[in-house]
Amino acid sequence: MTTPQPETSPTKQAWAGGTSIVAAILLLVVGLVSLLQGISAVAEDEVFVVGIEYVYKFDLTTWGWIHIVVGVLVIIAGLGLFTGAAWARIAAVVFASLSIVANFLWIPYYPLWAILIIALDIVVIWAVTTWKPDF
Repeated sequence: MTTPQPETSPTKQAWAGGTSIVAAILLLVVGLVSLLQGISAVAEDEVFVVGIEYVYKFDLTTWGWIHIVVGVLVIIAGLGLFTGAAWARIAAVVFASLSIVANFLWIPYYPLWAILIIALDIVVIWAVTTWKPDF
């Protein structure tokens, strides 16, 4: 009798499978918040305070549109992830990675929120890449 490999053990797959459902929910939440964050930036609301100058400077409206586009893409990937489709898993990793980059560059505007979203995106990427739905 052979023992399961560590990467395909039932416990790890159950954990990753459950986390993938949570990842889909997290993607929806991150996408929605990114969308609202973008709308707020485009509307030139006074919620965001521009701090020090830095290399990756765009005006607030440009950042708003970046967050709107990333938010919509992340929401689509989150909805697709509920089906367990392979395209949704690939899209979730790609769009969560884009979200990490966008929020890294957004740190001077809203540092704590950007770091929180980056951490959530990392959890999403881990969950989606370790889950094997056919197991």
